[in-house]
Amino acid sequence: MNSAQVLHIKNMVCPRCITTVRDTLRAMGLNVNKVVLGEAEFDTPDNKLNLKTIDNELRKNGFELLIDKDEQLVEQVKVALIEYLTNLEKQEEAERVSSYLSHHLTTPYTQLSKLFSQRVGHTIEKHVILLKIERVKELLTYGELTLSEIAYRLHYSSVQHLSTQFRQVTGLSVSEYKSLGTHHRHPLDAISSTTYPRFVDS
Repeated sequence: MNSAQVLHIKNMVCPRCITTVRDTLRAMGLNVNKVVLGEAEFDTPDNKLNLKTIDNELRKNGFELLIDKDEQLVEQVKVALIEYLTNLEKQEEAERVSSYLSHHLTTPYTQLSKLFSQRVGHTIEKHVILLKIERVKELLTYGELTLSEIAYRLHYSSVQHLSTQFRQVTGLSVSEYKSLGTHHRHPLDAISSTTYPRFVDS
């Protein structure tokens, strides 16, 4: 008898991740129905479902299964925040993070905020700032936009606001960061309390 299975998977942050996870599961003989960021759904006989084996195969590509329900929800918040940042650049007016998460995860923001802080070690608000700074770094690396254009694109109130936040997070001014030559960036799925401890502990 076949039944639908949904796996919650950590560290999926981009379209390439979706392709890799889909290929990995199919190579294991699983009949994959759908793969989205953070989740994979498939039909497979129950006796073929070996979570340990699946987890081992996923880990070879930098992913891992999430079994704990709270960890699943935290991962969903992280994925939703990355999607929020992507959508932010396309909007004329920025949507509130709390509204976005509550709507997309159908969970009260107060519950999400409390759980996230407990499990991750810093608040959702600070996590959004960290994601935005990594995006600022990326855009600076490309060299296609002025700092004023980057500030506008990411909905900073001013260039000064962006510059102040950049220094608070990285310890460097934007010009100091650009002068480094080699740009120190962090993958969005790897952002944690240890990435910028001075900022998240403040």
